[in-house]
Amino acid sequence: MRSFLRVGAAVCGGLLLGSGASALNVRVLVAAAPQLTVRVAAPAPAPGALNVPGAPTPAPLPVQAWTVGASGTQLTLNGQPTGSESLYLPPSPGSVVEIAGKAYRGGVQLRAEKGGVQGINVVDLEDYLRGVVPAEMPASWPSAAVQAQAVIARTYVTARINPATPYDTCATETCQVYGGIAAEKPLADAAIAATRAQVVAFGGKAASTYFSSDSGGFTASSAEVWGKELPYLVAKADPFSAGSPRARWQLEVPLGRVQEAAGNAGVRVGALRSVTVTRVSESGRPLEITFVGASGTGKLTGASAGGFVRALGASGTRVTLTGLNPLVLSGSGSGHGVGLSQYGALGLANAGYSHLHVLGFYYPGTQLATLSADAGPARPALAVQAALPVPPLGQVWAAAHAQRAAPELLAAAPGFTP
Repeated sequence: MRSFLRVGAAVCGGLLLGSGASALNVRVLVAAAPQLTVRVAAPAPAPGALNVPGAPTPAPLPVQAWTVGASGTQLTLNGQPTGSESLYLPPSPGSVVEIAGKAYRGGVQLRAEKGGVQGINVVDLEDYLRGVVPAEMPASWPSAAVQAQAVIARTYVTARINPATPYDTCATETCQVYGGIAAEKPLADAAIAATRAQVVAFGGKAASTYFSSDSGGFTASSAEVWGKELPYLVAKADPFSAGSPRARWQLEVPLGRVQEAAGNAGVRVGALRSVTVTRVSESGRPLEITFVGASGTGKLTGASAGGFVRALGASGTRVTLTGLNPLVLSGSGSGHGVGLSQYGALGLANAGYSHLHVLGFYYPGTQLATLSADAGPARPALAVQAALPVPPLGQVWAAAHAQRAAPELLAAAPGFTP
């Protein structure tokens, strides 16, 4: 039993050296429950690993299965106390673990947490991406778009490697969707391999590579959405984000739901008489919403205005508001709109731009970097290569127009003239 699970071992995301490329372990929270079932199928050792000349290749070791629970602050293994709050199976070449019914490459750490068990997949970064990239973007899309998605996914998790925390990232939309082995696709694997170790950098560190499905024709700044200004997450015209299923949409919300959402946001003005956008951001998203009610007037500003729109069920926040019962939301795009637009990346790729141009367009002022073999005590180190190229907006517009990528989306884009 203990040849597979070591009690009380510590897990750290560290930089491993091999073939001149970075091999970074990532710890992904993939399951949490009162108890978890873990199965391990250890691969056969490589030929010659036993150093016995002429010896046949050993057969794969049998599948081992455990039920891991919690008793107080300690874990139990098949109902027996372990005397530890942590169990760890380190990753090895070709190793596969099944955690709560899903298969993952690498190893597993199990932690007692609040009376339950956390299952954390410990996996090489490049193998981790194989379960992320096709879960976030169709692998059948042009290679430049999928390669850009691979780089931003790698950057996103690299920025979150932190040995001082129980895990680095999670497997849901709260972090990045990670489907394990079942999500892997050959075309996505090729995009990951083609961009191996590449990340987006700013100021010598991994950038915050936020992305959304469709910017609606104009990206949002991080300041307007989250109140945090980053110089490379700016509002800018995005002519290629025009071909998504949510390029144009309309939503009708009953007055009762509007009243409830306003109350939940802290607006107390009595029975609503009007809800209007009274100020918009540079990207055309509501920056101030004014509520007039039977007992007074109230306002939501900044990120709170966008939060109210999302609370109404809108797929994006680049909207106009009309009417009251129902309140009609007419919008374009899907998601928060900050950083890379996936449908915009698709349009740029279809126009012949490389993944580096895609990244340079959506993260202006950033650099291409690679994960370095020289790691610091807590974070992977980056070797900055060069500034990412930015296609001229006029050229981008011309190419988008040639593709008939719904140029009317830009007609109301503040500050943009085609």
